[in-house]
Amino acid sequence: MSFDPASLRFDDRGLLPVIAQDHASGEVLMLAWMNAEAVTMTLETGRVTYWSRSRQSFWIKGETSGHVQRLVEMRIDCDSDAILVLVDQTGPACHTGKRTCFYKALRDGAEVELMAPEG
Repeated sequence: MSFDPASLRFDDRGLLPVIAQDHASGEVLMLAWMNAEAVTMTLETGRVTYWSRSRQSFWIKGETSGHVQRLVEMRIDCDSDAILVLVDQTGPACHTGKRTCFYKALRDGAEVELMAPEG
């Protein structure tokens, strides 16, 4: 029996948010978007595939950078309107070269960078 993405609750643009988390460390790596076809492509290939809202095209994570996300498990939240992908991340997840897109913190009223780019 295969999963039918039609059971998910996409927004009016046909998208839902996807949180990528490192399966081993639990570190939250990034937030992106998927449409139904990206969900299917991810499940079929094991390569996490997002929908780029700015480019209006599919974005297979690591296709150009080499910083691949291999799917370990896909989880659906209680309302079926968000996805958590547990991934095996090769290299940094963020386009800035940092391990995670969540590399800034607000501390004592100021924005602080928590890490330098990898490599």
